[in-house]
Formats: sequence, C-alpha cells, structure tokens
Amino acid sequence: MALRLVSDFDLRKDVLPWLRSQRAASAAAGARGGGPGVLENNYESLRILNVERNGNIIYTYKDDKGNVFFGLYDCRTRQNEHLYTFEKDLHVVSCSVNSERTLLAASLVHFTKEGRKNELQPGSKCLTLLIEIHPVNNVKVLKAVDSYIWVQFLYPHVESRPLPENHLLLISEEKYIEKFHIRVIQEDGTRVVLKDSGHLPRERVVEDFVWAQWDMSEQRLYYIDLKKSRSVLKCIQFSADEKFNLMFEAPLDITLSDSGFKLVNFGCDDLQDQENLSKHLTLCVFTNHTGTLCVCYSPKFDSWEKITYSVFHFHKGHSKTFTAALGSVDSHVTKGLTFLNLEYYVAVYLPGHFFHLLNIQHPDLICHSLFVTGNNEVVDMLPHGPLQSLSGSLVLDWCSGKLYRAVLNQSYLLQFLWNTQLDCEKMAVLHCVLSCGRDPQFLEAKIIQWISESISACHSFDLIQEFIIASSYWSIYPETSNMDKLLPYSSVFAWNTEIPGITLVTEEIALPFMKVISNLEARNLEPRLTPLFQEEDNHQRLLMGLMVSELKDHLLRHLQGVEKKKIEQMVLDYISKLLDLICQILETSWRKHHLHPRVLHFNRRASAAEFTVFHIMTRILEATTSLFLPLPPGFHTLHTILGVHCLPLHNLLHYIDNGVLLLTETAVTRLMKDLDNSEKNEKLKFSIIVRLPPLIGQKICRLWDHPMSSNIISRNHVKRLLVNYKKQPQSSMIDKSPGSVEFLPLNYFIEILTDIESSNQALYAFEGHDNVDAKFVEEAALKHTTMLLGL
Repeated sequence: MALRLVSDFDLRKDVLPWLRSQRAASAAAGARGGGPGVLENNYESLRILNVERNGNIIYTYKDDKGNVFFGLYDCRTRQNEHLYTFEKDLHVVSCSVNSERTLLAASLVHFTKEGRKNELQPGSKCLTLLIEIHPVNNVKVLKAVDSYIWVQFLYPHVESRPLPENHLLLISEEKYIEKFHIRVIQEDGTRVVLKDSGHLPRERVVEDFVWAQWDMSEQRLYYIDLKKSRSVLKCIQFSADEKFNLMFEAPLDITLSDSGFKLVNFGCDDLQDQENLSKHLTLCVFTNHTGTLCVCYSPKFDSWEKITYSVFHFHKGHSKTFTAALGSVDSHVTKGLTFLNLEYYVAVYLPGHFFHLLNIQHPDLICHSLFVTGNNEVVDMLPHGPLQSLSGSLVLDWCSGKLYRAVLNQSYLLQFLWNTQLDCEKMAVLHCVLSCGRDPQFLEAKIIQWISESISACHSFDLIQEFIIASSYWSIYPETSNMDKLLPYSSVFAWNTEIPGITLVTEEIALPFMKVISNLEARNLEPRLTPLFQEEDNHQRLLMGLMVSELKDHLLRHLQGVEKKKIEQMVLDYISKLLDLICQILETSWRKHHLHPRVLHFNRRASAAEFTVFHIMTRILEATTSLFLPLPPGFHTLHTILGVHCLPLHNLLHYIDNGVLLLTETAVTRLMKDLDNSEKNEKLKFSIIVRLPPLIGQKICRLWDHPMSSNIISRNHVKRLLVNYKKQPQSSMIDKSPGSVEFLPLNYFIEILTDIESSNQALYAFEGHDNVDAKFVEEAALKHTTMLLGL
C-alpha cells in the first residue's frame, strides 16, 4: 500500500512479557497478587494512557483484584518501569508524568459495573491527584469535581538539567484550562518531594473553549473559542519558564456551536463511542519544520453518498474543500474520517472507501495530490480502527496499543506509477516518490526507466520536463526551508483536467494575526513622507510575527539569567529598529530626490528621481530577501506602483514574473481604477490580470469596466456552470427573445446556460457573482467579438 505503518511500540510485545515476568517474580517470592497466569485474563485492561514529548509511553492495567497499575516504557532504553499502583477499583481518565519521573498526575473516576465503565454516575466524583513517586510518598488532591479532567505536564525545551519547578495543565470538561506551578526539593540526596504542597500557585490559561489540541513536540496549545458565532483558532506557546504567550489568532469558516466538547492529543480518548465516530466532526492542526500550518476539518456526515472535508492552508492564504463520491449509496459509513500528518503530505482516508494523499507543501495544483477511491488494495490494507496522528509522523492506534511511524511506501508508489493510466495520478505519484528522499539514485533510475517506456502515454504535461525540475528541486529541498520561493518545483502552472470522483472548491482565507504585531503598531513612530500603506500586506505582517516568536524563543534558550519581560522588549526593539532602518533609507531617498505622494498618480510620466528611488527599493528588496527579513507593510505596493511608472511593459512583466515585483491587491486595485482604457493601458491591465491568483483576479476583474474584463468574468461563470454538465436532448426549435442576434451557435449555447441556471438557483449563493448570468455572457461575447473585429 502507498502508506506504510512501521511499528515503534506494541503493548503486546514491549510490555506484556515484562509484566508477566514481574508477576512471576512476585509469585515466586510469595507476594500477594496471584500467579503469573492471572494477567492473561486481564489483558483487555492493558491500554496506553499517554505519549509524552520525550517519547516515553505511559500505560495502565488492572489486576484480578481491580488494583490500578501505572507503568512507563522508556523509548530510548526500551525498558519498562513501575510508576505507581492504586489499591482501589478506579477508571483512569488521564495521566501524565514529569520529565524527571518524580511526579505523577492522574485523573480517575469510580468504576461502576452498570452501564459503560467510563460514564460518571450521579453523585460520583472525578479525582485529579498529584503523586510523589521518587520515592512513593504523598498524594495531593488537585481537583474533586463532577466533570472530567485531563492532565498534561509541560516538558521544557531545556532538558539538560532538572528544573526546580514543574508545570501541569489541567483541562476541564467545564471548558477551562488551568496551569499549576509545582516546586520540588531534594532530600537525602535522592528523595524528591513537593515544596509547600499545601499551596500550589495556579492560573487560568484559557476559558470558554469548545475544542483544543495539544502539540507535544512544540509545546503548543491550539484551541477554538466562539466569538459572535464565529470559530476563532488561537495558539498558545509555552516556554521553558513559567510564562506562556498567545502566538496568533485565525478565523475559521466552520460551525462548532452544536458540536459539544472535543480534545485532541490529550492522552487516550476512550470517553467517546468509537462506533459512532461518523456522527461527529473531525478537526486537527498540522505543522511541520518548513513552516506549514494547516487545519483539517470534516463536518458531521449528513449523507452516505459523498463525504466533504476542508483543509485550511494558513501558510498559503487559501482553503480547499474536497467532496469525494463514495461510489455506492448502500455502503454506510460507520467509522470516522482520519487525517494523518506525513510532513509534506496529509493522508486522508475513510476505511473501505477512499485514500487521499494531499500535498500540503505545494497545494496550489490539485494534480500534486493523489486520490484513490473504491475497493482498492491501498484502502483495504489500512487499519480500520481509529488512529491518532502525533507529531513527527507518529501514529497511535489506541485500540491495539501500537505506536507507528507513518512513511510513504516507495516500492508500491513505483508500481503504481507503472500501472496508472491517469495523468493526474502520474504527476502526484512522481512527486510522492521524489519527496521520500531515500536512495534517490535508485528512485531516479526507476523513474527514468518508466519515462523511457511511457514517453507518449502522458498528454497533460511533459514527463521529461517534470522529472528534471521536480527531481532537482526535491534533491535540495530538505536542506533549507522556503526553497519553493526560490526555485520552481513543477513544470505545470495550471491544471484544468477533472479528477475522477473529486470536486474541489478553493477559497481565500485570512492569514493568522500575530499578537506581538499589536505591540509594534503601538509604537509612536515619527510621521513619514514615504506613502506606505500600513493597512495591507498581510504576508509581511505574518513574517514579522514569526520573526518575533522565533527570536524570542532563541534568546530565552540562551539567555537564562535575563528576565523574560526584558527579553520580550529586546525582541520588539530589535524588530522595530530593523523596520525603522528600512523606513529611514526610504525616507532619506524620498526627501533627497524631492518626491511627493503625488507620484502615485498615473496621469504623469516618471521622472529621473523616481527611477533612482525605484532602483534603491529594488536593492532593499534584494538585501532583505536574501536574509528572509520582513519589510514594512506597504513596501511591495509602493514598489509595484513605481515600477509601473518607470518600466516599459515588457520589463515590468519580466520583473513580476521573476518575483522582483509582487502584485498586491491594493496596487492592482489602484491600477484598475486610476488608469484609463487607452490601448496602452488596456494591454497593461490585461497583462496584470492574467498574472494574478485566480481568486484575486476574479475580484479585480469587476473593477475594470471593459469587454476584456467581462470576457474573463463570463469565462469563469461558464466554467462553473459546465463543470458537471451532462448533455441533455435539446429541442430543435430555439426560442429567441425579441432583438436577439441570429447567430445559432451562440443562441444554442446561451439556451444551455439559461436551462442550467433555471434548474439550479444554488449557483448564485456564493458572494461576488451578482448580475452574472447567461444574458451577461451573451452580451460579453458580442462585445468581445465586436472588439476583435474592430467594428
């Protein structure tokens, strides 16, 4: 199969033999608890509780008397360790151990034989306990409430020396999260005990949330709260000290108000009926080392005929919603949709129905993703139980007690490459194979052999071109991030061929708002003459926020003796100084050459001074780009407008195509509104529009009252109408309205569009497509034809 799950841990193999030997040793010593055969009858109770940041696995089981046993498997030494035993019949909700293995936090409920074992009965209590385990000593009650509590110790990035203070998150079903500060002291050399256990300081981290996910690798908390019925995703970063910071906020176009309470990656979640997963939504956040940030979302299933899910690519500024046909109406879905993080890819599969491999590093072209549907070997061989995706391509199967590392299967992908007949699958599998990165010479030799025998079998793209560009790109991609901004990764720039069984809708989304940005904006900078547009350039705002976050973490790791607030101020001062210096360079050149904001008007020729300032801005861009430094918001807009003034059209387009000039929505909007429709300006406007991303291009077209713009709008409208059109028998008599043009092909085509529009009014539910219909298309076609004929 395309996805290979390599076992890293198995309860049956890595824990059970040790437990049997421990029980046998106890029986031989005459200890209480029965003989070695007792555990055989209680194997069903053995289960994983949590996977900590260092890879250690906490598990539990009950003996024949109902006593609860906590154990730990060290992933480095591959040894097991007994942590603690409760001599009571309790059910474990959640558990976590600190990095030094001196403290154990556990949340437990009373076990009842009536009903499900994990349901709280009226009047029962959920106890959250903090236990000293080195050596076993005091037990402190942190919470005693009627709602469920989950626990998670924070693991600092600095693990070279024990910290005097531990930090524990308590996540309540009452929709709040608290953080406890726990100080410990050493006694008699080895004993580690709580200091001032009667008073443990705590603080609220989050309130009124409906969903939360824990990122154990990066020590980040993602959560969603509802603001005026809007779902807002937030991210909190926990540092090595006692502080935490809100990193960003991002609106999500999803509805969670009636979805209840959901946690992801806070240990084993067996409180939810796994047989009814298809009735609940699925939501998870995935990141990787290259800066990818995407949210995968599947709503509650309301149909057995098709499944819909969305991926929000925040690092790209758009979302993609996929609708997959299940094939047969009678094949009901009993399992939930599974998302797995594979670094450059996200695997999406529904057991027995489909398997999708989404390219999240380069999501712009649908042909870079692989879609396999139906009763296929790839789909059938995947586990049918619920899987949980952890960081670093780790996958946890709670039911079987196995921890896997998910990798792409090179052998299967190569075989798939030889057998598939679809161009879209050839493109997707080619990139999947090359991105694996293992034994590239062998892979390239196999692909070259395939190309030599399939050179004429591909019609949508050039096999040789794609192989040379893609292989060269992936050979150096792991060495540095942001490589896709410097080198091409594909020979294909657009893909219009339909993917069988898949419907795709792409929409723009707002970039995450980085909260330190607000601090930068609060600084009272001296008013400047340079007309920078501070209200736009979201990409620069995001880059500033990321730089603040990364620089702060870097200094916190290496300046141990400096206060955190002082470091935060240092970072803000550093970034502000950097931006201020760029503004000063611009301001100096602007004043030196006596430029005025009126240069932004298009009703005048460029002066020699404007040429000089444009050249200086280009040099600034080169300097900052090579260092991946942010620019003041509005820099690209000003640079582009000066470029339009100063450069001949062919040079301007060359600068745009090579990424020197970036087309911002503000700059293009001014071009469309301020330039008249002379022949020269028409050519400029059209050349700009065809270079815009499709979603921005459609918006900009509406600002240009011109037959060419109407033609583009009409083409997009017709494309949407005919994407799923199936030819129906048509009447030979065409009803023509008074004054219609006697042009039978156009009359016939407009009749088809009118029929589709009248039968599906839902086509007009989307925003921004008012007054676009078959009549508009007809008028645009006639105007465009008249313009081409010069009439």
